[in-house]
Amino acid sequence: MELYEAIKTRRSIRKFKPDPVPREVITKILEMATWAPSGLNWQQWHFLVVTGPKKDEVARSYGRIVEFGMPPAGQRSPQQEGFLQWAKTLGGAPVVIVALSPAHGHPALRKMNLESVAASFSHLLLAATSEGLGTCWMTGPLNNEAELRKVLAVPDDKEIVAITPLGYPAESPVAAPRKKLDEVVTWIGF
Repeated sequence: MELYEAIKTRRSIRKFKPDPVPREVITKILEMATWAPSGLNWQQWHFLVVTGPKKDEVARSYGRIVEFGMPPAGQRSPQQEGFLQWAKTLGGAPVVIVALSPAHGHPALRKMNLESVAASFSHLLLAATSEGLGTCWMTGPLNNEAELRKVLAVPDDKEIVAITPLGYPAESPVAAPRKKLDEVVTWIGF
């Protein structure tokens, strides 16, 4: 798939087929993620590839934090119930990838690390799209970060940046409308 096509066809997928993703394909996607630019060329990223019972624990952790913010059962809208079901299962994705960054107390270095890992994560999502896989950039699970860190045994010297379920899409969402360029671009000195 050509790069511009991958950029325009990538979607946040929330419903996945149960089909396993071959390790070779995941490896290829992760390799593409490592070609992202990084501050000082530190290549700060580290990825956890999670399947099986640990993946289910990650989903349940997210489900708990989503449910905590909702009305009690019986008082939820169908949309809320649907979102809760998605959260508890991550849409049935067979894989979850977690992006980590070095934890750093200095604000400028922390920002550089987070931006570098975010660039890498964006590459990962586009590479997955190119391989016919679906993803969904998620930061919501970080609202329950203490439990997530425990489930995944994330050491104190790492910071969780983002999470994505990964699998073959069982849906084809329509693209959300994009803002016009003149709404998001300011030309200076042109």
